[in-house]
Amino acid sequence: MTDEPVVDTNSAILASAARLLRQRTFEDVSYLDVAEVAQVSERTIYRRFPTRSHLLEALARWIDAEHFAISDFRTPAEFRDAVLLRFRAFDAEPAFAFVAARGAALSPTGDDVPSPITTAIVGMLEAAAPNLNRRDAMRAAATARYFASPMFWARMRTGFDMSADEIFGVFDRSMQRVLPAATPTATWAA
Repeated sequence: MTDEPVVDTNSAILASAARLLRQRTFEDVSYLDVAEVAQVSERTIYRRFPTRSHLLEALARWIDAEHFAISDFRTPAEFRDAVLLRFRAFDAEPAFAFVAARGAALSPTGDDVPSPITTAIVGMLEAAAPNLNRRDAMRAAATARYFASPMFWARMRTGFDMSADEIFGVFDRSMQRVLPAATPTATWAA
């Protein structure tokens, strides 16, 4: 007997968990529920996601990639536009956005590579501010990554009942303070 490729089984498990999230909270979804929907054994899920933290982290990454993939950007202005679209997507599917936020807030359980948005932000900063030293570039990238994240959106949404456009306003003002210092030759806002 041969197993399906790891990626396909993991994706089936995560898609099944996401399907269940349309009806229940993450706390109300059991490994058995996911196994039944994914048509795999409960043991298979435990082998691939040994703890609920592993499952939540992987689910958050899957949701982020499948539902909230950010548009390509190379410049600060393109990044700004992409984040506005991302916040509007979070508003359109808040249950998924909150799961993405919770999963992103966990300490990493594996040795995963940086997310595509982190890689894109670092690339944008390298192009917009090639003379920035590594430490300052990482600080600017981390700040930009946080303000574009589902965690930031979730905190503004629950703490201040803000809409996507209002949250984007906070993001925009924050980035106007961070990125001009990091990218003096680039324009942040039009």
